[in-house]
Amino acid sequence: MNAPTIDQLAQSFAGPLLRAGDEGYDDARRVHNGHIDKQPALIARCRSTADIVDAVRFARHEGLEIAVRGGGHNVAGNAVCDDGIMIDLATMKGAIVDPLTRRIRCQGGVTWGEFNRETQIHGLASTGGAVSSTGVAGLTLGGGLGWLMGKYGLALDNLISAEMVLASGDVVMTSAENEPDLFWAIRGGGGNFGVAASFEFQVYPVGPTVIGGVVVHSFSDAREVLRYYREFTAEVPDELTVFCGLRYAPDGSPIAAMLLCHCGPVAEAEAAVAPIKQFGSPIDDTVGPVSYSELNTMLDEGFPKGAMNYWKSNMLSGLTDDAIDTMVTQFEQCPSTMSVLLLEHLHGAVTRVSPTETAFAHRDPAYNLLVISEWLEPGENEKNIAWTKDTYTAMERFYAAGAYSNYLTADEGPARVQAAYGINFERLQTLKDRYDPENLFHLNQNVPPSA
Repeated sequence: MNAPTIDQLAQSFAGPLLRAGDEGYDDARRVHNGHIDKQPALIARCRSTADIVDAVRFARHEGLEIAVRGGGHNVAGNAVCDDGIMIDLATMKGAIVDPLTRRIRCQGGVTWGEFNRETQIHGLASTGGAVSSTGVAGLTLGGGLGWLMGKYGLALDNLISAEMVLASGDVVMTSAENEPDLFWAIRGGGGNFGVAASFEFQVYPVGPTVIGGVVVHSFSDAREVLRYYREFTAEVPDELTVFCGLRYAPDGSPIAAMLLCHCGPVAEAEAAVAPIKQFGSPIDDTVGPVSYSELNTMLDEGFPKGAMNYWKSNMLSGLTDDAIDTMVTQFEQCPSTMSVLLLEHLHGAVTRVSPTETAFAHRDPAYNLLVISEWLEPGENEKNIAWTKDTYTAMERFYAAGAYSNYLTADEGPARVQAAYGINFERLQTLKDRYDPENLFHLNQNVPPSA
């Protein structure tokens, strides 16, 4: 089928086609990270898979760079480009739950908050983003850390099938049975292999009430809190996921906090989290019964749309006393009260998958360190970015091989991207040769073709 001209595209396209000066253009081009300010030549606001097909074929015919937006949350800002075409799925919000088979199919513009709203009607859930405005598409394609991962694995571990629009414009439904190599690749290989129009997930009985919240300690106790976190997470049940962070309270004072969710029976959950609640002298404790949907919004206020963001991240080889001391020392120099040093604990079901079973290779029990720099004033860019880079460098001696691709920033070099894919990079590159040999989809954590 021939690619449409711009006039033909406008005649058949179900959604709006926006150019600079059009109403809605500036709002549509803005992604979550306010540090990203790009102006595409055309924003194709898709309403269906057919719209995506036409947009891909048009871009290919016109030689336009392609950016694909799902939720627009990715810190690197790959969802938007200068001068090319932004294939925008943000209005594709369809989601259908089958409570009998415990499955949901949702379109590529659905966020995790919207996903949870539909599944929790039936008391069901699957691992999703810890910030509710995160898009299902980007999080899943790159991995999918979340509160349920100890029990149910990553978001991508619960993917059953996906409808993909390839670089050729062809549409395929990929699963373990159909196009299995492509299905392997999209579970951790990011947006390298096409546009994901829709996803089908397995969901599980969760909630609607879980035990979760935050236990806050004074920053003067930060070292003791981090050491306790290390000891406590050495052995935790699958149902319990615990993060730990250094951050600021609403009044601007630094704090140390443990954030948690237990998705099992309430009585078991209360017993499992009791040691955390009893440790030390907390200055605040919100841990208790809460709806799963509400739990997934508890971090939202800390990540407002439009704030400037610059992140660095890497897996740790261990959480030694020296690593803890370095974290505390670096946080004492943090220039913004919106910034966070966060440890995410990977355990349980995440670690019982072979590193080569999906494209996501990091399956060992681990702590992922995330250096989140966030601020509001553009004039403060330099000092906040510098702190992030300095902190990342100061922690380098504690790093394990590998990084979480969803957290990589736009200025990461090829070596860092390759490290994120780990032992699966070579196979991903072979599949890139097959599905996107011209690297049409390169605004991502890119796997370049071998040729």
